[in-house]
Amino acid sequence: MNSADVSEKDKQMAERCVECPVCTHARRKQRGFAYWFVKTIEGGICPYCAAYERVYGRKAHEA
Repeated sequence: MNSADVSEKDKQMAERCVECPVCTHARRKQRGFAYWFVKTIEGGICPYCAAYERVYGRKAHEA
């Protein structure tokens, strides 16, 4: 996604996902309950995970 398409609010929400201990653990370990949980909820429930995908161009659980 182009940087022009990403709003300031998306960047702030993505930063929240970066700081989230569950998402951070899922990105670092790539296995276990946290990984499964983030992989399952990121698409439909968590707006911070969705913003992370818009800003960084990858899913919240991907390294």
